[in-house]
Amino acid sequence: MLIQIPNSTLIRDTNSMALINNDQNGLNDYLKKRQAAAAQKQEINNVKSEIADVKNEMQEIKQLLLKLLEGSNG
Repeated sequence: MLIQIPNSTLIRDTNSMALINNDQNGLNDYLKKRQAAAAQKQEINNVKSEIADVKNEMQEIKQLLLKLLEGSNG
């Protein structure tokens, strides 16, 4: 049997004496925050990957420029 605790969103299960939070709005807010944090983490990982790609491309350009300079001097 479940009994509502006065002045709260908690319910008491009389069989197990467990307290159950019945706050659906709080749960929805938590899930939204968790989803937003996961999306932000994914965006950070994407930006890190793009930065690494740009660094690699810059290194390739640098090597090609050095080869061009060596070719024109020699």
